[in-house]
Amino acid sequence: MTDAAVLPEAAQSNAATAQPETMAWDSKARRMVTLYLPLACFVIILLFPFYWMTVTAFKPNAELFDYKTYNPFWIGSPTLDHIKHLLFNTAYPHWLVTTMTVAICATFLSLFSSTLAAYAIQRLRFKGSQYVGLAIYLAYLVPPSILFIPLATMVYRLGLFDSPLALILTYPTFLVPFCTWLLIGYFKSIPYELEECALIDGATRLQILRQITLPLAVPGLISAGIFSFTLSWNEFIYALAFIQSSENKTVPVAILTELVSGDVYQWGALMAGSLLGSLPVAIFYSFFVDYYVSSLTGAVKE
Repeated sequence: MTDAAVLPEAAQSNAATAQPETMAWDSKARRMVTLYLPLACFVIILLFPFYWMTVTAFKPNAELFDYKTYNPFWIGSPTLDHIKHLLFNTAYPHWLVTTMTVAICATFLSLFSSTLAAYAIQRLRFKGSQYVGLAIYLAYLVPPSILFIPLATMVYRLGLFDSPLALILTYPTFLVPFCTWLLIGYFKSIPYELEECALIDGATRLQILRQITLPLAVPGLISAGIFSFTLSWNEFIYALAFIQSSENKTVPVAILTELVSGDVYQWGALMAGSLLGSLPVAIFYSFFVDYYVSSLTGAVKE
């Protein structure tokens, strides 16, 4: 009786110790398949274009066009000839300055307009404000390829063709709708009681906006600014349609139209220009990524 009683207890203890090991192994395997493997694939797919740009920018021409002798995914003899050609033999520094100027001006203009529109829609509570906010967001869904036709007519009539001012004034047409929607969602997360207390104390709406709402909405403003700056920096259709002279072109248009001669592609200079052109946006994101995520969370939640 004693031995028979001990054996089931031992079997139960062995089963109890074996079960967690099986569950732990299943959990690790499941985590590897469902999390780490997809994440690794995502990172490789996401970073491979940047790796390819970097490799091509520092490869000499002999390695670029001879894949039978040289490894296409690695650099045998790194060179700075393509970057030197881009910076000293082309107008790339001027294109970079023009792109930066247009992006910064369009971003500030869009943020100013979006802040006033979002505050009016969310806080003033006039009749039909929700439908106005929805209509503004739906305006963002209109493709730029449709908008640039009437905008081109206005640019010509105002005498702004082939001027960076044409881009500064037309970029807000697709920046303001999304930024307004984003700020509406973020303004909803700010307690309205703070503004009510300020109104009781005699503060005006502009004072409330400047001294209470905007300091609390800094993450949302930074997120909208990052969005506006990125789209302005990478915009192609308007810059191609409204700018003709080489010195006024932006980087996305210039590296495609000025570094391609007929059917000859200067791949080293093209990739070097793309790589240098993506660095300002990457640096901008790295500094404010926390604010960007937090503001998007608040906007989507509302």
